[in-house]
Amino acid sequence: PQYGLVFDAGSTHTALYIYRWPADKENGTGIVSQVETCAVSGPGISSYADNPAGAGASLKPCLDKAMKIIPAEQQQQTPTYLGATAGMRLLRKQNSTKAEQVFAEVAKAIKEYPVDFRGAQILTGNEEGSFGWITINYLLETLIKYSFAEKWVHPRDTEVLGALDLGGASTQITFQPGITIEDKNTSVFFRLYSSNYSLYTHSYLCYGQTQALKMLLAALHKDSPSSQTISHPCYPMGYQENVTTADLYNSPCVHAPSTPSAAQVLTVMGTGNPEACRIAIQRLFNFSCGANRTCGFNGVYQPPVRGQFFAFAGFYYTFHFLNLTNQQSLNDVNSTVQTFCRKNWSELVETFPEEKTYLHTYCPVAIYILTLLLDGYKFNEHTWSNIHFSRQAANTDIGWSLGFMLDLTNMIPTEALGHIKGHQPSLWAGAVSFIVLAIV
Repeated sequence: PQYGLVFDAGSTHTALYIYRWPADKENGTGIVSQVETCAVSGPGISSYADNPAGAGASLKPCLDKAMKIIPAEQQQQTPTYLGATAGMRLLRKQNSTKAEQVFAEVAKAIKEYPVDFRGAQILTGNEEGSFGWITINYLLETLIKYSFAEKWVHPRDTEVLGALDLGGASTQITFQPGITIEDKNTSVFFRLYSSNYSLYTHSYLCYGQTQALKMLLAALHKDSPSSQTISHPCYPMGYQENVTTADLYNSPCVHAPSTPSAAQVLTVMGTGNPEACRIAIQRLFNFSCGANRTCGFNGVYQPPVRGQFFAFAGFYYTFHFLNLTNQQSLNDVNSTVQTFCRKNWSELVETFPEEKTYLHTYCPVAIYILTLLLDGYKFNEHTWSNIHFSRQAANTDIGWSLGFMLDLTNMIPTEALGHIKGHQPSLWAGAVSFIVLAIV
């Protein structure tokens, strides 16, 4: 087998994925499997802006682990990539020099290992969405599959699936709309296995869950009658934390007050009011569309959602915690979220002691997800059942990393594969003639 390594350098954390495939089937499908995943300890690489060497050092334990898995004689032929997403997009926006320094240190660390390092890069939002779409449809064999007749065939009557991705700093929606896409900036075209795919894709920077919570807190601070205390309707009653203004306003997604004051400590107090929380979250979006135009939010063109969707990453993790990944109806989802959001802090800590670090965020993120999917992407009570919340498909994590590697190693050819077994037509003609003559 051959191996491939992909670092998924997200805004809040980095993960290394180790893939394997049979060497004689590089242009096959359904044959790349995920051998192992390794979570890099510490935050995302964009957090090392002031300590770029730390970003490189953080990757080494996972690279050490990979070297134990990949046979020594194959390591030098192992393609290795690092793809960074919205966290690094934001850092590049803030300070491109620091972003380059982080990449230089990351590359330096990977080059210390005997692998075929092919570079570190920042994915565009459209690439992130498209590669996630390729991953899902590749794994679920909606693009092509190996038939009982021992040949690669395009599955009949199989609809491709849409992809919904929620990261820490951005969110992506990608699907095949079945109509002409009006805005070429949201359009991507693939020709895979002799079939054409015209996809709608868009990435909303700053609308990942971490940055959205930051925007929400900044909006609540702005509207707060007290400059030092913030009442937070999405946090449970009895929850309290201190946040510095420096930490709150350290992102390009959050606009600092026009009259900057000296760094101060703000006290955030939960009030456990899901209805007030929903209203506050809705204010982060502009849902109005121009005349004669369908849109998602903030004026971005989007055709109506169509077909089945896989919702992964942040969508899955929050709904999995709330036990909402089993195709529950929208009414049941709303009811579960409302009930959870009304629980007080002491009750939550007693029920979920091991989740204490992120426990206060599950309510706002759940309401944020519902707002994003229903008001933002325009799903409704009829199309809600088309969303499948999932972390894996075919025992492989869903995300952009597999699609990214398949694309960069040219493992998805543009044309359909021929017969795996077979004879030249002339041989068949000769054999048939021989049989006929023998019978005569």
